[in-house]
Amino acid sequence: MLDGHLLKTHSIDSAAYREAMSRFAGAVHVVTTDGKAGRRGVTVSAACSVSDSPATILVCLNRNNPHNRMFEDNGVFVLNTLASFHQPLAVAFSGKEHLTQDDRFALAAWETLDSGAPVLTDGLAAFDCRLIDAKDMATHRVLFGEVTAIKTAANLTPLVYHNRGYHTF
Repeated sequence: MLDGHLLKTHSIDSAAYREAMSRFAGAVHVVTTDGKAGRRGVTVSAACSVSDSPATILVCLNRNNPHNRMFEDNGVFVLNTLASFHQPLAVAFSGKEHLTQDDRFALAAWETLDSGAPVLTDGLAAFDCRLIDAKDMATHRVLFGEVTAIKTAANLTPLVYHNRGYHTF
């Protein structure tokens, strides 16, 4: 239902789909990489667990941005789950402010675990991954990562994206 109306069609309009998906609340993450292709980070909400044995996650990245190839070229990434106070970081890494990668990374403190990709020091959770597969699906590239290290924090409130805006509990 969209605005109280049931939308029945064999081909869903992309604008209607995006509007409906704006009602989907999700955790906000900054996915990062570093290696021979360089350092990069972007804000994402399309990420989830695939399996706990072996620990595997997936992240969806827009294929229209050629810089997102760096994640695959480096073969490693970290999914950094943001806490409520990270909203400025989420905005910076979204690209809306047109900051350079160096300027984005300068806004927070980072460390590394197994992969060498940047881990947010005060994040809610970090999943350090080795890229094990990548699949193209429509406008996005889905990266599958085997988790090789985890970092978590206690007693932080998550940052959530819903209805085209950031929220906290």
